[in-house]
Amino acid sequence: MTRPVVVDLFAGAGGMSLGFEQAGFDVAAAVELDPVHAAVHAFNFPKAAVLARSVVGLRGAEIRKAAGLGDRRVDVVVGGAPCQGFSLIGHRVLDDPRNRLVQEFVRIVTELDARYFVFENVKGLTLGKHRRFLEELVRAFQAAGYRVRIPWKVLNAADYGVPQNRERLILLGAKIGEALPNYPAPTSRAAGSKGRLPEGPSCADALGDIPDAESFPLLNSGDETPVSWWGELSEYAAELRCVRPEHWHFGHRRKWESGRMTSSARTDHTSISRRRFAATAQGDVEPISRFFKLAPGGVSNTLRAGTDGARGAFTSPRPVHYLFARCVTVREMARLHGFPDWFRFHVTKWHGARQIGNAVAPPLARAIGASLFEAMGLAPQRPREVLELGNRQLLEFTVSQASHYWDVEKPIGRRDQKSGARKRSQAEVEAGMARFAAVAAE
Repeated sequence: MTRPVVVDLFAGAGGMSLGFEQAGFDVAAAVELDPVHAAVHAFNFPKAAVLARSVVGLRGAEIRKAAGLGDRRVDVVVGGAPCQGFSLIGHRVLDDPRNRLVQEFVRIVTELDARYFVFENVKGLTLGKHRRFLEELVRAFQAAGYRVRIPWKVLNAADYGVPQNRERLILLGAKIGEALPNYPAPTSRAAGSKGRLPEGPSCADALGDIPDAESFPLLNSGDETPVSWWGELSEYAAELRCVRPEHWHFGHRRKWESGRMTSSARTDHTSISRRRFAATAQGDVEPISRFFKLAPGGVSNTLRAGTDGARGAFTSPRPVHYLFARCVTVREMARLHGFPDWFRFHVTKWHGARQIGNAVAPPLARAIGASLFEAMGLAPQRPREVLELGNRQLLEFTVSQASHYWDVEKPIGRRDQKSGARKRSQAEVEAGMARFAAVAAE
């Protein structure tokens, strides 16, 4: 059986791509403007065509050609346009140039004549005056020949087996003549909460087997080391370590070294910060940095992406570990997000944390993909091919190197985080984090 194909726009490192692959789709193409993120996507999805460019002006025919699709039908287009530029000025919201990326998403879905689309974005798009934007988006899809599942829904990753409170708007649509998919039913309730559904994984389930990164000198200068895993293995951790064949779901297995801990570069906290982290109760917010301290029996707060170089290049506000007086590593963030251990991120904490904070949680994406399979009347098949991951160099590029690799111009406002950026004091970093947290909470 030929597996259905998905095209991922605004793909980032590939959270949506991974979830849909695990549901039974093949990722035919991914479009991502940031060349560093595009390189990481290429590392993890070696058979997908990666287009490191903007969607603006990108034609459906170019995607088809890059992916080698020929006349084959595109089953699904997924993606979420960055929300920072949304504007509500003017009589027709989608006509505002600042909302062009959403227009481009509708156009590419139409040009590819996709059977289905999945549009994801921030919960705030459903609230107050922003509903006007969403209503116009629905009308634009309807005018393009698509039915949209109404009412739209905001889905929380914690309801789909992820130890993180993370709400995202999900908009589902189908070409007229195709069965309209339903939203996936929740499979769990957040750890530590009450309800009829089974309790989902907790922070301790996600992190309890991971050795302390500060026990490994190699992680002072790199992001990986050989390890012996700790203690009793939760079912959630076993799944992310792909201990059993079924833990790959319907995705392609990858060749990887399960005895290495990756994406785990250490953070050099000050002694003052460590004392404050240690004094903060589990489940509370440290009052100076405003970092959330994880509770072992609960779930993480929403993992954020941080800011890019144009807005100060502040690192993602990673939560504080429930056991250690430090922020969690990128790998620990990945566990809290539902990424398996074979999935790699950029070697720097700054890029790696952004890639996770920007991503759709793969288990949520997998549940959505399964709903589309049901609408299509298909049964997912497990592929036999085992894939080699990409060249490690793809994980090490600076922005300049990644731009050169893809033969694109360096994005405006982006700075290389390995060099060239002034080192900030601890006070500046924490002040920036407080500003970012306030904006993110709006």
